[in-house]
Amino acid sequence: MKICTLIGNSQMLDGGAMFGNAPKQMWEQWIKPDELNRIPLACNSLLIKNWNNKNILLETGVGAFFDSKLKERYGVVEKNHVLLESLKKENLTHEDIHYVILSHLHFDHAGGVLSAFDDGDPKLLFPNAIFYVGKEQWERAQNPHSRDRASYIPHLNQLLQNSGRLKIIDKNTNTELYPFISFRFSYGHTPGLMLTQVNLNDGPLIFASDLIPGFAWMHIPISMGYDRYPELVIDEKRALLEEILPLNAKIFFTHDIQHSIGKVLKDSKGKFYAEPYEYPKGQE
Repeated sequence: MKICTLIGNSQMLDGGAMFGNAPKQMWEQWIKPDELNRIPLACNSLLIKNWNNKNILLETGVGAFFDSKLKERYGVVEKNHVLLESLKKENLTHEDIHYVILSHLHFDHAGGVLSAFDDGDPKLLFPNAIFYVGKEQWERAQNPHSRDRASYIPHLNQLLQNSGRLKIIDKNTNTELYPFISFRFSYGHTPGLMLTQVNLNDGPLIFASDLIPGFAWMHIPISMGYDRYPELVIDEKRALLEEILPLNAKIFFTHDIQHSIGKVLKDSKGKFYAEPYEYPKGQE
Protein backbone atom coordinates (compact mmCIF):
# COMPACT_ATOMS: atom_id res chain seq x y z
CA MET A 1 0.00 0.00 0.00
CA LYS A 2 1.19 3.49 -0.79
CA ILE A 3 0.06 6.78 0.72
CA CYS A 4 0.85 9.95 -1.20
CA THR A 5 -0.26 13.49 -1.89
CA LEU A 6 -1.74 14.45 -5.25
CA ILE A 7 -1.54 18.08 -6.28
CA GLY A 8 -4.67 19.56 -7.86
CA ASN A 9 -5.50 22.96 -9.33
CA SER A 10 -4.47 25.84 -7.09
CA GLN A 11 -6.49 28.89 -6.12
CA MET A 12 -6.14 32.36 -4.61
CA LEU A 13 -8.58 33.58 -1.96
CA ASP A 14 -8.78 36.73 0.12
CA GLY A 15 -6.40 36.47 3.07
CA GLY A 16 -8.73 38.33 5.40
CA ALA A 17 -11.52 35.86 4.64
CA MET A 18 -9.20 32.89 5.15
CA PHE A 19 -7.95 34.14 8.51
CA GLY A 20 -11.23 35.66 9.71
CA ASN A 21 -10.54 36.95 13.19
CA ALA A 22 -6.79 37.50 12.78
CA PRO A 23 -5.42 40.92 11.75
CA LYS A 24 -3.45 41.15 8.53
CA GLN A 25 -0.36 42.23 10.46
CA MET A 26 -0.38 38.75 11.97
CA TRP A 27 -1.44 36.48 9.12
CA GLU A 28 0.74 38.04 6.42
CA GLN A 29 3.72 36.71 8.36
CA TRP A 30 2.39 33.19 7.77
CA ILE A 31 1.33 33.51 4.12
CA LYS A 32 2.28 36.49 1.98
CA PRO A 33 -0.65 38.05 0.05
CA ASP A 34 -0.56 39.42 -3.47
CA GLU A 35 -1.50 42.96 -4.50
CA LEU A 36 -5.20 42.02 -4.35
CA ASN A 37 -4.82 40.75 -0.76
CA ARG A 38 -5.21 37.13 -1.92
CA ILE A 39 -3.17 34.24 -0.58
CA PRO A 40 -2.16 31.12 -2.53
CA LEU A 41 -3.93 27.92 -1.53
CA ALA A 42 -3.24 24.38 -2.62
CA CYS A 43 -5.91 21.78 -3.30
CA ASN A 44 -4.15 18.66 -2.07
CA SER A 45 -5.80 15.26 -2.38
CA LEU A 46 -4.74 12.13 -0.53
CA LEU A 47 -4.28 8.94 -2.53
CA ILE A 48 -4.26 5.55 -0.85
CA LYS A 49 -3.01 3.18 -3.50
CA ASN A 50 -3.39 -0.60 -3.49
CA TRP A 51 -5.31 -1.03 -0.26
CA ASN A 52 -6.76 -4.52 -0.71
CA ASN A 53 -6.21 -3.97 -4.45
CA LYS A 54 -8.35 -0.83 -4.30
CA ASN A 55 -7.45 2.83 -4.82
CA ILE A 56 -8.99 5.43 -2.52
CA LEU A 57 -8.98 9.18 -3.19
CA LEU A 58 -9.75 11.70 -0.49
CA GLU A 59 -11.15 14.80 -2.17
CA THR A 60 -10.60 16.18 -5.65
CA GLY A 61 -9.91 19.88 -5.14
CA VAL A 62 -11.30 22.71 -7.23
CA GLY A 63 -10.58 21.02 -10.56
CA ALA A 64 -10.91 22.90 -13.85
CA PHE A 65 -14.70 23.17 -14.29
CA PHE A 66 -14.86 26.98 -13.87
CA ASP A 67 -15.38 29.28 -16.83
CA SER A 68 -12.81 32.03 -17.39
CA LYS A 69 -14.71 34.60 -15.29
CA LEU A 70 -14.89 32.38 -12.22
CA LYS A 71 -11.31 31.20 -12.68
CA GLU A 72 -10.21 34.81 -12.49
CA ARG A 73 -12.40 35.50 -9.46
CA TYR A 74 -11.01 32.57 -7.48
CA GLY A 75 -7.46 32.71 -8.76
CA VAL A 76 -7.48 29.36 -10.56
CA VAL A 77 -4.67 29.87 -13.04
CA GLU A 78 -4.26 26.40 -14.55
CA LYS A 79 -6.35 25.64 -17.62
CA ASN A 80 -5.84 21.90 -17.43
CA HIS A 81 -7.18 19.44 -14.83
CA VAL A 82 -4.06 19.14 -12.66
CA LEU A 83 -5.37 16.31 -10.47
CA LEU A 84 -5.69 14.03 -13.49
CA GLU A 85 -2.08 14.75 -14.37
CA SER A 86 -1.02 13.95 -10.80
CA LEU A 87 -2.82 10.61 -11.07
CA LYS A 88 -0.84 9.85 -14.25
CA LYS A 89 2.39 10.26 -12.30
CA GLU A 90 1.15 7.37 -10.13
CA ASN A 91 0.39 5.37 -13.28
CA LEU A 92 -3.35 5.78 -12.67
CA THR A 93 -6.28 7.43 -14.39
CA HIS A 94 -9.52 8.59 -12.82
CA GLU A 95 -11.02 5.30 -14.02
CA ASP A 96 -8.69 3.40 -11.66
CA ILE A 97 -10.15 4.98 -8.51
CA HIS A 98 -12.58 2.79 -6.55
CA TYR A 99 -13.62 5.22 -3.80
CA VAL A 100 -13.82 9.02 -3.73
CA ILE A 101 -14.36 10.47 -0.26
CA LEU A 102 -15.67 14.05 -0.23
CA SER A 103 -15.46 15.86 3.11
CA HIS A 104 -18.06 18.33 1.84
CA LEU A 105 -19.39 19.63 -1.45
CA HIS A 106 -17.92 23.13 -1.63
CA PHE A 107 -16.48 23.73 -5.08
CA ASP A 108 -12.84 23.79 -3.96
CA HIS A 109 -13.18 20.29 -2.48
CA ALA A 110 -15.52 18.56 -4.92
CA GLY A 111 -15.08 20.43 -8.21
CA GLY A 112 -12.41 18.02 -9.34
CA VAL A 113 -14.95 15.23 -9.86
CA LEU A 114 -16.12 17.19 -12.91
CA SER A 115 -14.51 17.34 -16.34
CA ALA A 116 -12.67 20.50 -17.41
CA PHE A 117 -14.68 23.47 -18.73
CA ASP A 118 -12.96 23.30 -22.11
CA ASP A 119 -14.10 19.70 -22.57
CA GLY A 120 -17.73 20.72 -23.16
CA ASP A 121 -20.77 19.92 -21.04
CA PRO A 122 -19.78 18.94 -17.50
CA LYS A 123 -19.34 15.22 -17.00
CA LEU A 124 -18.79 13.21 -13.86
CA LEU A 125 -15.31 11.69 -13.77
CA PHE A 126 -14.28 8.58 -11.78
CA PRO A 127 -16.80 6.24 -13.50
CA ASN A 128 -15.84 3.21 -11.39
CA ALA A 129 -15.82 4.91 -8.00
CA ILE A 130 -18.26 4.96 -5.11
CA PHE A 131 -18.69 8.55 -3.87
CA TYR A 132 -18.89 8.98 -0.08
CA VAL A 133 -20.65 12.13 1.18
CA GLY A 134 -21.90 12.93 4.68
CA LYS A 135 -25.69 12.93 5.15
CA GLU A 136 -26.04 16.41 6.64
CA GLN A 137 -23.66 17.90 4.10
CA TRP A 138 -25.62 16.31 1.28
CA GLU A 139 -28.81 17.85 2.66
CA ARG A 140 -27.09 21.23 2.93
CA ALA A 141 -25.96 21.02 -0.69
CA GLN A 142 -29.54 20.35 -1.79
CA ASN A 143 -30.79 23.44 0.03
CA PRO A 144 -27.90 25.78 0.81
CA HIS A 145 -28.23 28.93 2.89
CA SER A 146 -27.84 32.22 1.04
CA ARG A 147 -24.57 32.71 2.94
CA ASP A 148 -22.88 29.72 1.32
CA ARG A 149 -24.96 29.13 -1.81
CA ALA A 150 -22.10 30.27 -4.04
CA SER A 151 -19.85 27.57 -2.56
CA TYR A 152 -21.89 24.75 -4.12
CA ILE A 153 -22.08 23.45 -7.69
CA PRO A 154 -25.81 22.95 -8.45
CA HIS A 155 -25.45 20.46 -11.32
CA LEU A 156 -22.95 18.35 -9.36
CA ASN A 157 -25.65 17.11 -6.98
CA GLN A 158 -27.74 15.73 -9.83
CA LEU A 159 -24.77 14.10 -11.53
CA LEU A 160 -23.77 12.36 -8.30
CA GLN A 161 -27.31 11.17 -7.67
CA ASN A 162 -27.80 9.97 -11.23
CA SER A 163 -24.57 7.97 -11.12
CA GLY A 164 -26.11 5.35 -8.84
CA ARG A 165 -22.78 5.29 -6.98
CA LEU A 166 -23.46 7.93 -4.32
CA LYS A 167 -23.27 6.59 -0.77
CA ILE A 168 -24.55 8.81 2.02
CA ILE A 169 -22.68 8.45 5.31
CA ASP A 170 -23.98 9.27 8.78
CA LYS A 171 -22.64 8.75 12.29
CA ASN A 172 -23.88 5.17 12.41
CA THR A 173 -22.54 4.07 9.03
CA ASN A 174 -19.77 1.50 8.82
CA THR A 175 -18.53 1.20 5.27
CA GLU A 176 -16.61 -1.56 3.53
CA LEU A 177 -13.47 0.46 4.30
CA TYR A 178 -13.90 0.07 8.07
CA PRO A 179 -11.89 -0.27 10.30
CA PHE A 180 -9.06 0.94 8.08
CA ILE A 181 -11.04 4.12 7.44
CA SER A 182 -13.53 5.65 9.84
CA PHE A 183 -15.33 8.98 9.87
CA ARG A 184 -16.04 11.75 12.34
CA PHE A 185 -18.14 14.85 11.78
CA SER A 186 -17.72 18.58 12.34
CA TYR A 187 -20.28 21.40 12.16
CA GLY A 188 -18.46 24.71 12.66
CA HIS A 189 -17.35 25.22 9.06
CA THR A 190 -20.35 23.66 7.34
CA PRO A 191 -23.04 21.18 8.44
CA GLY A 192 -21.79 17.59 8.48
CA LEU A 193 -18.20 18.21 7.39
CA MET A 194 -16.84 14.65 7.19
CA LEU A 195 -13.34 14.11 8.55
CA THR A 196 -11.68 10.92 7.40
CA GLN A 197 -9.50 9.00 9.83
CA VAL A 198 -7.04 6.58 8.23
CA ASN A 199 -6.05 4.10 10.92
CA LEU A 200 -2.40 3.25 10.37
CA ASN A 201 0.00 1.16 12.42
CA ASP A 202 1.98 4.16 13.69
CA GLY A 203 -1.04 6.30 14.55
CA PRO A 204 -4.01 7.81 12.73
CA LEU A 205 -3.86 10.15 9.78
CA ILE A 206 -6.71 12.67 9.92
CA PHE A 207 -7.94 14.35 6.75
CA ALA A 208 -9.03 17.55 8.50
CA SER A 209 -10.40 19.37 5.45
CA ASP A 210 -11.58 22.92 6.26
CA LEU A 211 -11.64 22.39 10.01
CA ILE A 212 -7.84 22.81 9.85
CA PRO A 213 -6.99 23.74 6.24
CA GLY A 214 -3.25 24.29 6.74
CA PHE A 215 -0.42 24.56 9.25
CA ALA A 216 -1.29 28.16 10.20
CA TRP A 217 -4.79 27.13 11.28
CA MET A 218 -3.40 24.71 13.89
CA HIS A 219 -3.41 27.74 16.21
CA ILE A 220 -6.67 27.13 18.08
CA PRO A 221 -8.12 30.71 18.00
CA ILE A 222 -7.74 31.06 14.22
CA SER A 223 -10.90 30.56 12.17
CA MET A 224 -12.06 31.56 8.71
CA GLY A 225 -14.57 34.14 7.60
CA TYR A 226 -16.15 31.31 5.61
CA ASP A 227 -16.89 29.31 8.76
CA ARG A 228 -20.54 28.93 9.66
CA TYR A 229 -19.91 29.03 13.42
CA PRO A 230 -16.35 30.24 14.18
CA GLU A 231 -16.59 29.59 17.92
CA LEU A 232 -17.70 26.02 17.24
CA VAL A 233 -14.74 25.57 14.87
CA ILE A 234 -12.42 26.58 17.69
CA ASP A 235 -14.06 24.16 20.12
CA GLU A 236 -14.01 21.33 17.56
CA LYS A 237 -10.36 21.90 16.76
CA ARG A 238 -9.39 21.83 20.41
CA ALA A 239 -11.39 18.66 21.09
CA LEU A 240 -9.94 16.88 18.04
CA LEU A 241 -6.34 17.81 18.76
CA GLU A 242 -6.59 16.91 22.45
CA GLU A 243 -7.99 13.51 21.52
CA ILE A 244 -5.47 12.59 18.83
CA LEU A 245 -2.30 14.07 20.35
CA PRO A 246 -1.51 10.98 22.49
CA LEU A 247 -2.04 8.71 19.46
CA ASN A 248 1.02 9.90 17.50
CA ALA A 249 -1.43 11.39 15.03
CA LYS A 250 -0.76 13.19 11.77
CA ILE A 251 -3.03 15.62 9.94
CA PHE A 252 -3.43 15.96 6.20
CA PHE A 253 -3.78 19.63 5.21
CA THR A 254 -5.72 20.06 2.02
CA HIS A 255 -4.94 23.76 1.46
CA ASP A 256 -1.34 24.11 2.64
CA ILE A 257 0.97 25.19 -0.18
CA GLN A 258 4.22 23.93 1.40
CA HIS A 259 3.50 20.68 3.23
CA SER A 260 0.48 18.41 3.10
CA ILE A 261 1.07 16.31 6.24
CA GLY A 262 2.03 17.37 9.75
CA LYS A 263 2.60 15.55 13.01
CA VAL A 264 0.44 16.92 15.84
CA LEU A 265 2.46 18.40 18.70
CA LYS A 266 1.93 20.64 21.72
CA ASP A 267 4.48 23.00 23.23
CA SER A 268 5.27 23.71 26.88
CA LYS A 269 2.73 26.54 26.95
CA GLY A 270 -0.06 24.25 25.75
CA LYS A 271 -0.16 25.59 22.18
CA PHE A 272 -0.84 23.07 19.42
CA TYR A 273 1.28 23.05 16.30
CA ALA A 274 2.40 20.62 13.62
CA GLU A 275 5.76 19.63 12.18
CA PRO A 276 6.03 18.57 8.52
CA TYR A 277 5.96 14.82 8.18
CA GLU A 278 6.54 12.36 5.35
CA TYR A 279 5.76 8.69 5.37
CA PRO A 280 8.89 6.72 4.45
CA LYS A 281 9.07 6.67 0.65
CA GLY A 282 5.34 7.40 0.64
CA GLN A 283 4.75 3.91 1.99
CA GLU A 284 2.99 2.57 5.08
